[in-house]
Amino acid sequence: MMYRRCLAAAVTAGLLLLAACSSSPAQSSAGGSSGTTLTYLTFLSPDLTAQFWAKSIAAAEKSVPGVTIKQDVSPTTDRDTYAKQLLQAGEFPDLLESITPSLYTSAGLLTPYSASWIKANFILPNDIKGEDYIPPTNSQIIPLVYYNKALFARAGVTPPATWAEFMADCAKLKQRGIVPIELGGHDSFAAAMPLTGALSADVLGSDPGWIQQRYAGTVKFTDPDVVAAATKMRTLVTDGYFEPDALSVSYAQSITNFNDGKAAMYPMGSWYLGSIPKSEWSNIGVFPWPTNNGSLVIPFSLGGSMAVSSKAPDQAAAFKFAESWSLNPDNLKSLISGDGAFPMLKGRSLASYGLSLSPAFHSSYSYVTSKNTKVSSMSWATNDDAFPGNMTDEFDAAAQSLFSSSNVRGVMQQLDQDWTDATASS
Repeated sequence: MMYRRCLAAAVTAGLLLLAACSSSPAQSSAGGSSGTTLTYLTFLSPDLTAQFWAKSIAAAEKSVPGVTIKQDVSPTTDRDTYAKQLLQAGEFPDLLESITPSLYTSAGLLTPYSASWIKANFILPNDIKGEDYIPPTNSQIIPLVYYNKALFARAGVTPPATWAEFMADCAKLKQRGIVPIELGGHDSFAAAMPLTGALSADVLGSDPGWIQQRYAGTVKFTDPDVVAAATKMRTLVTDGYFEPDALSVSYAQSITNFNDGKAAMYPMGSWYLGSIPKSEWSNIGVFPWPTNNGSLVIPFSLGGSMAVSSKAPDQAAAFKFAESWSLNPDNLKSLISGDGAFPMLKGRSLASYGLSLSPAFHSSYSYVTSKNTKVSSMSWATNDDAFPGNMTDEFDAAAQSLFSSSNVRGVMQQLDQDWTDATASS
């Protein structure tokens, strides 16, 4: 599922404090005892409707006879902030859909899944200190670069493999009066897509363990290779390759603009695949963020379904329900078609889901299944490579600041300070 930017240091600190003040979790029964009610935090979206939740919950309830699932719908898609509010009120849900597990694990609020069950059912684990707290049912690539084939043909350019070819394409597109890159920079997560792409491709592509080294303090954002990668975004700004007033364009408007052919390229997470109009299926192509040498580096982020609270009154029943829900292929269909999620269940082909998908989806999914260098998407990981505290927000803000600041190293230096502050408060 698309990962929303909703993390803050205050949220993490608040969860730790509240967990320390909360009562101990109730003892688990044998599972499915009569009269047990489990609360389940969900949310609504254009694809995950009330009808979707009712049907999917009813199907999974059959695995836990005698247990009733009480749904608690988040008022927004920001599940983490709502979960914090429920915790403060002493109403932390027993089951939580598509939250950010790293916000809760250090406070002991979640129970991990069986490692053998994860290994048996999913292509890849999504470990936090060796444990999986959410079944890794789906994945995203953040970002990919989508392109308008008709505009590329008009400018006489082809999908680039290297950074030099990418810049040459931008120059030719601009010369033909075509906006090279749609951004939607008013929403900070969208503004950061080029920075995420550059740092994932250049920094993590060269050293996939860089984030762990940043935690250890042996590398910094001010290191020359990181500054060089960040400078690429600044160059895109100074060369005028983004749409006019890019920081004033909302994320929603950026989708409309690109679908309407107002720009040639659009760096965005793979969830955009669900927003390609059928009328444009034959016209929208996709390629990975280009590297200096043309090697394939895929910025990857695993997502998943349901976390189980350590305070759930019946742990066995909670896991039976969560496992049944997570392995139901019907529940993935809406995510695949509407949110561009790549299914990660073992033993199932994409065709087995019975969906009609765009050529761009199939091309994108091939990067998941083929051999290449897969790295954690910079600032989007939910596993051990997740940023501390509110660093995701600071990273996005840094990308926006590169529109006005020529001091790229200074912007990166601020990120190092933000990292220090975030780790000190977590």
